[in-house]
Amino acid sequence: MSITWGAVSGWWSPLCVVLGLLYAWVMYRQPLLLTKGLRYGLFALRTLAVSLLALLLLSPLVKTVTRTPQKPLILIAQDNSESVNRFSPPNVAATTVNKLAKLKSELGNNFDVREFNFDKELRDGLSRNFAGKQTDIANVLRQLNERFVNQNVGAIVLATDGLYNRGADPAYEARNIKASIYTVALGDTVPRRDILISNINYNKTAFLGNDFEVEVALNAYQAKGLVTKLTVTEDGRPVAQKDIAVNSPAFNQTVALKLNADKKGIRKFTFSLSPVANELSAANNTETIYVEVLDARQKILLVYDATHPDISVIKQAIESNRNFEVKSVQTSDLQPGQTANYTAVVLYQLQAGSYVKLKPLLQGKIPLWFIGGTQADLQGFNQAQGVVNIGAARSESQEVFAQAQPGFSAFTLSDSTLNKLERFPPLLAPYGSYQTGGGARVLLRQKIGSVVTAYPLLAFNEQDGRKVGVLTGEGLWRWQLAEYRQYGNHNATNELLSQTIQYLTANANRQRFRVYPANNVFDEGDNILLNAELYNDALELVNTPDVKLSLNDTRGKNYSFLFTRAGQSYQLNAGALPAGTYTYNAVTQLGGQQFKANGQLVVKPLNLETRQSAADHRLLRQMASRAGGKLLYPAQLNELAGLIKKDENIKTVVYEDKRYHDLVDMRWLFVLVLILISTEWFLRKRAGEI
Repeated sequence: MSITWGAVSGWWSPLCVVLGLLYAWVMYRQPLLLTKGLRYGLFALRTLAVSLLALLLLSPLVKTVTRTPQKPLILIAQDNSESVNRFSPPNVAATTVNKLAKLKSELGNNFDVREFNFDKELRDGLSRNFAGKQTDIANVLRQLNERFVNQNVGAIVLATDGLYNRGADPAYEARNIKASIYTVALGDTVPRRDILISNINYNKTAFLGNDFEVEVALNAYQAKGLVTKLTVTEDGRPVAQKDIAVNSPAFNQTVALKLNADKKGIRKFTFSLSPVANELSAANNTETIYVEVLDARQKILLVYDATHPDISVIKQAIESNRNFEVKSVQTSDLQPGQTANYTAVVLYQLQAGSYVKLKPLLQGKIPLWFIGGTQADLQGFNQAQGVVNIGAARSESQEVFAQAQPGFSAFTLSDSTLNKLERFPPLLAPYGSYQTGGGARVLLRQKIGSVVTAYPLLAFNEQDGRKVGVLTGEGLWRWQLAEYRQYGNHNATNELLSQTIQYLTANANRQRFRVYPANNVFDEGDNILLNAELYNDALELVNTPDVKLSLNDTRGKNYSFLFTRAGQSYQLNAGALPAGTYTYNAVTQLGGQQFKANGQLVVKPLNLETRQSAADHRLLRQMASRAGGKLLYPAQLNELAGLIKKDENIKTVVYEDKRYHDLVDMRWLFVLVLILISTEWFLRKRAGEI
């Protein structure tokens, strides 16, 4: 603890003592009827009391320094995916986990060891079930980096086979790690005889009566001279066959097939390769795809005045849902009555004259999505819709981040999409004040810097029986680029924009009761999300009655659920379900009338972990060497504790916490002054001087 003087010079402190001495001298300089010893004692008490009071009047600051040592963190991340156990020598994966569990005791009390397991997500603790269906190593490194930011991370121990089938390149993400990385190489790098379907390229939707093309990527290792047969079946009935002759030790071939969409609904096609002798695994010989066959696509019109990279992003995202077909057109090229042929219209940053030309559209009933930005005419923008009003005194813009609102209930977005949206780069929105109209539902609010405002970024409302959406910022192309750079896909951007259009066009035919899943096909392990809407006789959304839903799989097993109320509609998270085809039946009752809705959804099995058997130890060696660590094999794990202890970059860090307090805040000083003065008064009283 030390004293600092701030704006007051420290040279005033001796004067405080002088003042105390002078005050005591004036008080006790005259010969009094006191003994010499008592007189000196009273003199000292008065000097101390006055000096302390004078010092307190200067208001110096007291600095306290607290030193807290933090042990180096050792983070163990163990791959818990199927491929680790399936393609490793027997018991090696489980034995490796046991050795990693002993690392904490081997390192002793000088290290803080934290244990995790992962597949596509990071979880606490080690695991031995090896049931993960997907692997995202880059996401694991990113989560560890974010969770322990600004902490003393000494090393990351990454035990994996180096195979990933989701996310970005781990080597790229590893560059953001400031600690040493020690990799434990699991799996087997030796190529063994195996034939497999490595990928199937196909459109998830097709149209009734049309042929659609499917590209099947085949691989074969150590099977030169052998022949396998590719068979495509639907409901056990063969629909296509082809013999494949393997002509090299590392064989790959893409086979193009045409299938027919002769039946409406979700169609299941199974692709299989006949096994060969002494094959490593037959689990990767089969893949299943689901294709939704539609009668026709809904048409969406995208109207704009000036070209902008956002336009192609919006078009691509909406068309990622094959239920929709987007036509983009400049306002100047728009023909009278052209908008009548479309299910919904997107109006992107229109100028004042364009709103005049589109007056018949604005007065109609077609769902609209207004998108503002720095080029939009705000007066026309505000007059054309009543969802959001932007008051801007000057034509300036500001960067705004997206902040998802948990209470939004019009439709459902996946948790991964909501998390990504908050990490995306900012959009450009007009600088000014924002107000939402009555009944508006806000999905995204504007976050300016670190402050979450009440200003809407994406909001919806229903006006005179028409659904209207408003996005107040531009720059969606930034989101698409950032997502691809970080995650290797456009899933979140596509989901947000396509779900927006799906919501705006939903119930266009005014069905009184409608139930629809967030997707028709879910990946195994995903949460099954469903939405429901119920309208009264006035076609107003209500959610007073309960909505019950029954899910049935092909084996006759039944799952019963009750929708939860969200805003004016309903939502249901049915959790993760086993792979298979499910039919759902929902029922509710309003005003004595019963309403029913039904449909079908599919949970698609994931075989990604079986598509590659040879481990990628080159990637692990590269990551370890760049981060100052080392690659180890399971048999060398006994050396790991010693390597960590010898690593000079791994050491205890002492953090200093400096705090400043006003001396006047230290109450015990006032108690001390009171004791000094009281003692002086008591001694004088006893001596008869008072």
